Amino acid sequence: MVKLEIRHIRLALKKKIKHASHERNDSENVVTVVHLDNGSTGLGEGVPRPYVTGETVDSALEALQSWPLASIVGDPVDFAGVVRALDAWMPQASPDDPRAIGSNAARCSAEIAILDAYARHFGVPIGDALNFSAVAADVPIGEPVPVRYSGAITAENPWKERISATKMRIWGFRQVKVKVGIPGADEVARLRRIRRRLGSKCDIRLDANEAWTPAEFRAWSERLAFSQPSAYEQPVPHEAIDELGKPEFRQPFPVILDESLCGPIDAETAIQGGFGEIFNIRLSKCGGVLPSLRLIATAIRNGRRYGLGCHPGESPILSAAGRAVATRVRDLVFLEGSYDRHVLAEPFAKQDITFGYGGKANPLGGSGLGIEIDMAKLDSVTVRRKDITYA
Repeated sequence: MVKLEIRHIRLALKKKIKHASHERNDSENVVTVVHLDNGSTGLGEGVPRPYVTGETVDSALEALQSWPLASIVGDPVDFAGVVRALDAWMPQASPDDPRAIGSNAARCSAEIAILDAYARHFGVPIGDALNFSAVAADVPIGEPVPVRYSGAITAENPWKERISATKMRIWGFRQVKVKVGIPGADEVARLRRIRRRLGSKCDIRLDANEAWTPAEFRAWSERLAFSQPSAYEQPVPHEAIDELGKPEFRQPFPVILDESLCGPIDAETAIQGGFGEIFNIRLSKCGGVLPSLRLIATAIRNGRRYGLGCHPGESPILSAAGRAVATRVRDLVFLEGSYDRHVLAEPFAKQDITFGYGGKANPLGGSGLGIEIDMAKLDSVTVRRKDITYA
């Protein structure tokens, strides 16, 4: 590794994304670019969100500048050596970060960039990293196969929600996530409209983004039972999540942990507390590909299920990394991501890897991430950049 670029990028969204925790017109991400001495280049991305891991763009940039990334990997002789080095690397958590998640987005950006660069150098796809992980034997990993992504309906006005649901049905989506818990919204009327247009065969899960108290969650789950959701995602704030392990708040349907599932400490807390039947694995909030695979292994060992999620506003870099995982890891309960063309005003990959009809998507070919980035377009969305040269 001879050079490192650390970038703060701002991606304009096609439309405002709104849920109970936040709303945004753009996405502030961090991108790491790794240059090797043979000319190979790799890119990685993280999406720091204060309300998820506590990270900001500034804290992520600071972390990336402080880590001795070149010495972490050293001079590997094969791709397996790169993976082993990264698998053993976990940044030291600060005393005010008891969950040890405060640099996860930054680590994700660095890890994917390093994997991409060395995968290109050794002429292998980045997905091969899964096979060399320390927990590979504990996770059902296979050859890459086509997959189907979920659709998503965010909080909008009734007319737009009707259109979105109708489009999802016409486009043949089998699974759709619906955002709920929006203050002032008539959730019963919303879900009746949406369920009617999606049809009875479509699997829907309801994502409250920490909107309710445990008691409110119990009440809302009864009121919305007619919509037949397959699961509720993060119905209560992280600070109250352990309440869901109490008998009075247990429900006859699965709860998906999202904001409360960012690292191994979170996973152990859920297992010991008896709550959270499904883990939502998002590469950025979980620290990258390899830490995410460890969380999947933990889920399997403890009788939990798992799905692969994404952050709204991910660029094609994270979309491609997610595709590498999604097409190889089996038994995902749900799959989110590759929304690129539907969400981003101007994706900066030279290839369009947005999912197709019904959320269908194929494995990406080639070495590394399997995509090429238009560096001029990346420059155009770069707000800040710091270059580090290694001797």
